[in-house]
Amino acid sequence: MRARYAAEVTVSDGQRHASLGTVSVRNRRLALLWLRRQALRLANAHGSAVRDASPADVRPVRFHGTDAPERLRFWATDACRQDDAIRTLEAGFPLHFTVTDPAVGLHLTLAGWHTAPATPL
Repeated sequence: MRARYAAEVTVSDGQRHASLGTVSVRNRRLALLWLRRQALRLANAHGSAVRDASPADVRPVRFHGTDAPERLRFWATDACRQDDAIRTLEAGFPLHFTVTDPAVGLHLTLAGWHTAPATPL
């Protein structure tokens, strides 16, 4: 059985926690690609409607400041950050990247991890 990866985007206000969407894919590159797409969609939707949503995309989040969207965009487009992310997944460690909207205390986390292959019965 081939290795699989999962990715998820979550939001928290410090007391409550909710998943905005998840995906299970066949390799780490696809997991990172999905996370990058979600980060850019969320960042680009700041102040406007999301138009290019597919069924696999996360629900939009309303940010009250520009710091969180800019940090999401930077993470998704910076080559060094993306190299670090793929190496983290390649080494078998979970990937976590969190941005905070300080205006309302909202924490948005992008996460990816290796899932154990199913064992045959």
